[in-house]
Amino acid sequence: MDEHRVGLKPVLRRIWVPWWDTPTAEVHWRFQWVWVYGFVHPESGETYWWVLPRVNTHLFNQVLADFAREFGLGDRKHVLLTVDRAGWHMSKEVQIPHGLHLEFLPPYSPELQPAERLWTLTNEPIANNYFKSINELEDALVARCQVLLEHKGFISRLTCYHWWPKTSIYDN
Repeated sequence: MDEHRVGLKPVLRRIWVPWWDTPTAEVHWRFQWVWVYGFVHPESGETYWWVLPRVNTHLFNQVLADFAREFGLGDRKHVLLTVDRAGWHMSKEVQIPHGLHLEFLPPYSPELQPAERLWTLTNEPIANNYFKSINELEDALVARCQVLLEHKGFISRLTCYHWWPKTSIYDN
């Protein structure tokens, strides 16, 4: 699980154009943000998404509670969730639902976080695009996350590192 900040400040990427053309992009730098909360099961490629206006402990608690409800966590089903050491993950006010266990990654180790690899995918429809409002950007992100829900094989190949312990049985 990880969070990714996206905003009206454009995501710029290189594009191919013929040598005689000059690439142009409409840009109006504004500093409004939304956050994409992304969960991924690397082996199955299953993802779970939230798009929220900010990150804090209160919203993190809501996301964890919803995650636990959605996947039926409790006495009979447990999930180990790897998270970074962001302040809202480590706060004493974090309420961890029954059946959910947080594993904190070492500092400065994004290469150990499979969810980090999701962000280039969520940025795809917004890269080199201009959005007039934060709502327009949110709509594009929600649509992209819905598309990514269907691409489990691709997500698994992207996030299931070669050193990931493979299990013989995957329980949905």
